[in-house]
Amino acid sequence: QVKLVESGGGLVQAGGSLRLSCAASGSTVSARAMGWHRQAPGKQREWVSHISSGGSTAYARSVTGRFTISRDNAKNTVYLQMNSLKPEDTAVYYCSADYDGGAWDYWGQGTQVTVSS
Repeated sequence: QVKLVESGGGLVQAGGSLRLSCAASGSTVSARAMGWHRQAPGKQREWVSHISSGGSTAYARSVTGRFTISRDNAKNTVYLQMNSLKPEDTAVYYCSADYDGGAWDYWGQGTQVTVSS
C-alpha cells in the first residue's frame, strides 16, 4: 500500500507561483509514473501532468509552458511547479501513482489551490 500526501497549496494572486509536493510513503523509484490532476468546483477531475520512471514528462495543453513536473526519487517526492497562475487554475490538485501500468493505482487526498484575479 502506498500513501500519497500533497502539500503546498494555498491562495495566490494571478500571475503568481506555487510549488506543490507529493510525498509517497512507498518508493517512487518503482512507480511507472507519477501524476498530477485537478478538479475545479462543478467540474470533473482532469489530468494535468505526469512523469514516467524514465523522466519523460507530459502536460495538458492548458498548463504547457507554465507548469513543470519533477521527481526526487531519493526523497520519494514529486513536485509540480506552477508559474503564471490564472484564476482558471483554481482547483483541488491531486497526486497519483501508477505501479503496474494502466489506471492510476493510488491517489492523494488533494490540496486546494486558489488563484485570485
